[in-house]
Amino acid sequence: MASGKKRGKKPEVEFRNTQLADALQTQDMAAVAFALRHGPTVVPLMRPGARDDPRDTGEVWTFRDPKTGQVALLLFSDALHKPEAMPKAVGLHSPEWLRAFLEVHGDEITTVFFDIAGPHPMQASPADLIAALDA
Repeated sequence: MASGKKRGKKPEVEFRNTQLADALQTQDMAAVAFALRHGPTVVPLMRPGARDDPRDTGEVWTFRDPKTGQVALLLFSDALHKPEAMPKAVGLHSPEWLRAFLEVHGDEITTVFFDIAGPHPMQASPADLIAALDA
């Protein structure tokens, strides 16, 4: 028997980390590190994760420079800062996920860019981010 109550619509997930956006605005690496340790990061995905499998976080999109072969990881404080030319899918990943991803792929990734298209871009090495996440 129906209870007569309508099921509420699930709240939309906000693909942003306001604290990270604020830290990037000031270009303060200590504040960026704090924001990364305490909030999610928006990550572009080639393939989104399977909805029925919480262990499937999707396939992360990275940029390989065709001239140098160097690989960059692009991260965002807000999905709205992701350039249109990039894949549409994004993931919202935890500090633990970011730390593990950098540990596994840090030798291949030469740099990590935050909000590369603005409004306040910043870059760091994978080693610097691992140190920041471990602090």
